[in-house]
Amino acid sequence: MKNIINTEAAPAAIGPYSQGVSFGDLVMTSGQLPLDPATMAFPEGGVKEQTRQSLLNVKAVLEQSGASLETVLKTTCFLAKMEDFAAFNEVYTEFFGSPGAPARSCIQAGKLPKDALVEIEAIAYIKK
Repeated sequence: MKNIINTEAAPAAIGPYSQGVSFGDLVMTSGQLPLDPATMAFPEGGVKEQTRQSLLNVKAVLEQSGASLETVLKTTCFLAKMEDFAAFNEVYTEFFGSPGAPARSCIQAGKLPKDALVEIEAIAYIKK
């Protein structure tokens, strides 16, 4: 059964999509922009601050579903500039570590919504 995931701990959708969807034990988040859910603004700073906020948003959606960062199987990461890859990885490693990190794709996007520097989506499972 498909379940829609919605939490006030992550930014509200800015289009016709859900923050996340679960089906059975699988959870898929929509791409999470680095918007602070309280202000709907980007954090001050650069790609590190935006990466941290995007990952906090992913975490909030996952936790609302019963999953967690520990159960993430795969992420897809979009960067506005591949030159930010090393800085992005520094923060990403804080959340997922290096050994045992989930599978990942990371690409440079032509342009991200609201001119974000990063957007991150995840596929996880709910541990029973």
